[in-house]
Amino acid sequence: MRVALHTKVRAHRIADYEAAHREVPKELTDAIRAAGATSWTIWRRGTDLFHLLECEDYGRLLAALEELLVNVAWQARMAELLDVVHDYSQGGAEAGLPVVWELP
Repeated sequence: MRVALHTKVRAHRIADYEAAHREVPKELTDAIRAAGATSWTIWRRGTDLFHLLECEDYGRLLAALEELLVNVAWQARMAELLDVVHDYSQGGAEAGLPVVWELP
């Protein structure tokens, strides 16, 4: 399944956000893959961040990562940089952007 998300970085923290993503811990990327993700891309336009991830089951991915220590630490770091954060709670599985149209 593909999931599109929208988050927002704080304007004065853009450089910090991008620097952090050049250093994503291997333990975290391994855990994301183990949870079923096959790809995850983030684009930025101004302070808007658009994520596209592909995974087997987004709700299961969130559940696997929600309390994982490396992800909890990463999310705490991201919370300092973001105005709108990625929701890893059970309700977060409903936070994906709805598909409006796809090229047939």
